[in-house]
Amino acid sequence: MPTKSKREAAKEAAQSGVMTPRQIWLVLIGLMSGMFLAALDQSVVGAAMRTIADDLDGLSLQAWATTAYLITSTVSTPIYGKLGDLFGRRPLFLVAILIFVLGSVTTGFATTMYELAAYRALQGIGAGGLFSLALTIVADIVPPRERAKYQGLFLAVFGSSSLLGPVVGGTFAGIDQILWIDGWRWVFLINLPVGIISLIMVTVFLHVPHTPKQQKIDWWGAVTIIFATVPLLLVAEQGREWGWGSPISIAMYVIGVAGIISFITIEKKMGESALIPLTLFKNQTFARTQILGFIIGIGMFGGMIVLPLIIQIIYGVSPTMVGFMMLPMVFGMMSATITAGRITSKTGKYRIFFNTGTATLTIGYLYMVLLMRADTPLWVLAIGMVLIGMGLGQLMQTTMVASQNAVDAKNIGVATSSATFFRQMGGTFGVAIFMSILFSQVVDKIQAAFETSAVKAGFAEALQDPQVVSNQANAGILEILKAGPSGAEGITNDSSFLIDADERLTLPFRIGFVESSLTVFMLAAVIIAVAFVISWFIKEIPLREKSASQEAAEAAAAAH
Repeated sequence: MPTKSKREAAKEAAQSGVMTPRQIWLVLIGLMSGMFLAALDQSVVGAAMRTIADDLDGLSLQAWATTAYLITSTVSTPIYGKLGDLFGRRPLFLVAILIFVLGSVTTGFATTMYELAAYRALQGIGAGGLFSLALTIVADIVPPRERAKYQGLFLAVFGSSSLLGPVVGGTFAGIDQILWIDGWRWVFLINLPVGIISLIMVTVFLHVPHTPKQQKIDWWGAVTIIFATVPLLLVAEQGREWGWGSPISIAMYVIGVAGIISFITIEKKMGESALIPLTLFKNQTFARTQILGFIIGIGMFGGMIVLPLIIQIIYGVSPTMVGFMMLPMVFGMMSATITAGRITSKTGKYRIFFNTGTATLTIGYLYMVLLMRADTPLWVLAIGMVLIGMGLGQLMQTTMVASQNAVDAKNIGVATSSATFFRQMGGTFGVAIFMSILFSQVVDKIQAAFETSAVKAGFAEALQDPQVVSNQANAGILEILKAGPSGAEGITNDSSFLIDADERLTLPFRIGFVESSLTVFMLAAVIIAVAFVISWFIKEIPLREKSASQEAAEAAAAAH
């Protein structure tokens, strides 16, 4: 436990708003552990979900466990941002950790899929605060010029934990019991010790000055943003299953649009007290950065979601191994993030990374379009993943720094949560759009591949080999192939029959999937190219030399 002198030093630093590098690092460790929890939890469940659903007898309901977490974490983000500006970041961040840990423990002991979805929604409420408040607190304690260097570490944690999630989830799901508790339950229960460490670190070392504001709480803004976003998030997640033109989807569109109109009307009336003050959007740098963040979110997450599927299907590996094979992207992301942060800190320039980041990401997607084929070696794919990672690494932190630097210290929480919110909304719609495009084509593409001479020759050769026929690794795909081209539909639900199967037998599935994914990469490249054009119209505001808490402390001192 830290000594009293360290705690007192942290409190004294809070009074002036100036913290030593050591004090900053102690706070950052606690904040990063909180963000690690939330980011890991977004991806860790996917690899374990099949096991969880089987155990809870709810395979048909599994999507709702993911959807519940996504909705509550997205909707709560701007609410935490505004409340943090009003009441202070520290107490809200501690509340977010407690809610997340409580949600994790209850989820770990869920007995039905309905309970699992409800507890995941509770987790999401905590996660929304962990994402936005962590980056806001960095803005409180670190000047904008130095901020990119530190926020880059956060976003590297976010990126790496998202990709390591399938490894962790698959590992726990593959273990029957740990300490007499089902292995999959530890996907959630492991958050308890990490959350306690984060709670202690933040309680002891984080002391940010806060001047209470006499302002109305925008309750109607909070209500209408729920009506504006939840229906649209629901249809984005479930539209492919419901049908995009089905009555329930149309109802979601209508409610969502009505919610957006109501939200904008209320925010206009609330003025500075609004959940997201519309006056902020009069600042062209802030407004254009949010538009850029939304577009980047569409292209970024939409393209990223396809890569793990490509690796799993083309190379016939398990979901657990996919995380390891995505490491080139993590390397590209971390190296670009750290480099961009250091350059920004040294030069004070950040807009260049909007330009180079969107250009690199566009090139990465076009590289995939030009070189990705069913028989592409892994090292060729790895180069493309590094390029995509380098593009992402430059963009994620630059969007945040530009948003925060464009507003006054009093609105730093709103600016941070807005940047996070618009990127998450863009990402959700990107995933919905690209997954729909992918799966609307894949069955037809696979069925067409069955008719090619290369596939027919491969089948004939493989089926004459007794070792192929007797190999248990080929049993699943041989059963599928009995149905001929119509067996292609099976891949939309489960691709496990491709793992370790003979390459000659998996060829039509690999061809069909790759050809479908090329459409996704091409569209992602076009969307990011639009972002590239927009990036040149964002005015660069010189980075301030003081942290938000230092500015607030000086303003409070001047007022007295």
